[in-house]
This record gives sequence, structure tokens and C-alpha cells, in this order.
Amino acid sequence: MVADTRQTLEKLLHSFSTAMLVTRSVDGTLRSRPMAIARVDQTDDVWFVTDIESGKVDEIDSDPVVNVALQNGSQYVSLSGTAAIIQDRMLLEEMWQEAWRVWFPKGKDDPNISLLRVRTIEGEYWDNSGQQGLKYLFEAGKAYLTGTRPAIDEDVHQKVDLR
Repeated sequence: MVADTRQTLEKLLHSFSTAMLVTRSVDGTLRSRPMAIARVDQTDDVWFVTDIESGKVDEIDSDPVVNVALQNGSQYVSLSGTAAIIQDRMLLEEMWQEAWRVWFPKGKDDPNISLLRVRTIEGEYWDNSGQQGLKYLFEAGKAYLTGTRPAIDEDVHQKVDLR
């Protein structure tokens, strides 16, 4: 079952192109911002690009514990992990996407562009797509009519240790 839940999480994770990166500011408040996903690697670490002058860099330097939240229709993923700013020009060259030029007009040679890696520790998913969604609607309707809580299949919601 563990392998199946990890595979499900990985499949869901690879279906997203954007995420909300949540950091903790220096004063302790949580800050969220949308980020384009640059890569999800074999260990389920999530990579982004960022401007080295961005406030999120200071927040990560102060407290590297982050959350990455992803949502698409009836599929949701939450990842907990630690973030790090990675200055690796060869890796940036390998990952470069021309669409990033909008944010970095000098391209991959922009001195402010940096990689941001989130080393994932735990993942959690909810997948109500396809037949799971129909089953959930049935269970939710039944729960509403009977005054009970809906029964949720294990296939719909799982926590996954990614260490």
C-alpha cells in the first residue's frame, strides 16, 4: 500500500504546473505566492526559479520550513519540506524554460536568477477525480440525508512519508 500511495502522490504531483509556496516571514506571519514549477525530480523534490532579491529568499534564509500547496479541480496535494536557494548555473542551464524570460529578461544569464529547491519530507493528497469523485458525491449525499459523515475511501486521501 505504501508504494501505491507514493505512486499516486507522484502521479498527482507531476500533473501540476504551478503551486503556492508558503513561507514564514521574519515577523512570523505566513506568506503564500504562486510559483511556476520548474521540475519535480526523482526524489519528489520540487524546484522553482526565483529572483535572489525576492523577499521569499530572506524568509527561507530565516526559516527554511515551507509548504507547497497544489490544487487542480478535484485534486489537491500538500507538501511539507525545507527550502534552499541553490546557485548552480549548470543546473539552471539544464532546467531553463524560455517562458521564464518574462521574469528574467536577461535570460538564464540574469545575475538575479536562482533555483529554489524544496526537499520534501511529507506529502498529503486528496483525489476526487474520475470514479472517486462520483463515489464521493454519493457518500456526501448519503451523509447529508442521514446526518452522518461521509465515508472516505483510502484511495481518495493519504499521507505519504517522503523521507
